[in-house]
Amino acid sequence: MQPNNKLTQWVINKIKRDFPDDVALLIGINNVSVGGDGHGECFDYFVPATERGKALEQGIHIGGVNHDLYPRDWARCAQTAALEDRATHCLYYGEILYSRSSEDAARFEALRQQLKDNLANPALVYRKALERLDEAMNLYRNMMFEDSLHQVRMATGYVFHFLLEAVRYLNGTFYLFHQDSLPQLEQCAEKPEQLVSFYHAMLGATNSAELKSIAHLMILSMRNFIASYRPAAQEQAQNKNYAGLAAWYAELSLFWRRLRFYCEQGNADSAFAEACLLQDECNNIADEFDLPGMDILGLFDKGNLANLSEQATAIEQSIITYIKSMYELVPQYATFEEFAENNP
Repeated sequence: MQPNNKLTQWVINKIKRDFPDDVALLIGINNVSVGGDGHGECFDYFVPATERGKALEQGIHIGGVNHDLYPRDWARCAQTAALEDRATHCLYYGEILYSRSSEDAARFEALRQQLKDNLANPALVYRKALERLDEAMNLYRNMMFEDSLHQVRMATGYVFHFLLEAVRYLNGTFYLFHQDSLPQLEQCAEKPEQLVSFYHAMLGATNSAELKSIAHLMILSMRNFIASYRPAAQEQAQNKNYAGLAAWYAELSLFWRRLRFYCEQGNADSAFAEACLLQDECNNIADEFDLPGMDILGLFDKGNLANLSEQATAIEQSIITYIKSMYELVPQYATFEEFAENNP
C-alpha cells in the first residue's frame, strides 16, 4: 500500500473539503494487491460518520485498475470484530490513512483489538468453525444431486474453502480470500489429517463422482478433527438456557405421549412420524446442551413398536433427570383442581 499515492491524497482532500464532519476514517489494507494488480494500493474503504458521508462512495477506474471507494460503517466494523463479517482482513490489516479525530482512530483500534481477542477465544472460534463446517455439509448435500462437472467442481472447491476457513479459525487466525489456499492450510500447526492430500486430489480429479467422493472425505476428516476442540461441558454450562430447555420439554411432552399411544395401537405410520419429529428435536437439544446423542429411531421396527416406545420413554426420562439437575421442570398438574389450588 502507498499512503502517499496521488489518488489517496485526492480522496483525503475531497473528504476534508466536502465531508469534514461526515467521514470518520479512510482505510487502506496491506497485503491485498496480487501480482501487481493495484488493488488496495491507494485505499480500500471509508467509515462514514453520518448518512451524508455515504455519498463519498464511488468507483474510480484508472489505468485498467478499478479503485472501489466504498463505505463500511461502524456497525459493520463491529460485526467484523465479532467474527460475524467474513472480510476479517479489512479490520485486522486496516491502516488508517485519514481520521476525522483521535477518538475515531482510537475507536477503530479498539475494534481491531477486540477482533484479535476473539480470534484467541477458543469457545468462539470453535463455534465459528462449526458454522463453516455446517456450510460445507449443506453444500455437499446439494452437490450430491448435481451431475454437471463444472457445478460439482465448483461446489467441491467451496467445500474445501469453508473447511479451510474453519481450520484457520481453530488455529487462532483467519482465511485470506486473496491469497493461495494451500499455503494457508500448510501454515496451520493443527489441521485435519490428509486434508492437504485431499486438496491435491481435488485439483487432479476428472469426473463428478471422484469429486463428490473427495468432498465427502474432506468433510469427514474435518468432523473428526473439530471434535477435539469441543469445549468441556463445564465451561459451557453457564451459557445454557435451562429455562428454555424446561419450556421445550413441557411443549414436547405431548409428542412422547402421542408416540406411546401410536405404539400401543400398532400404528407404525403415525409412530414413525412422531419418532422422526422427536429425533430431530433431540438432535438439536443434544447439540445445544452438549448432551450425548439420543437414539430414538434406531430401534424402529414396524412389526415391534414396543421397543421404540421403551427407548423413547427412556430418553424422555434422561432428559427430565438432566433438567432437574440443572434447573427445574415447568410445573405439571394431574387435574384442573390441582392447578387451580396452586394458581388462585
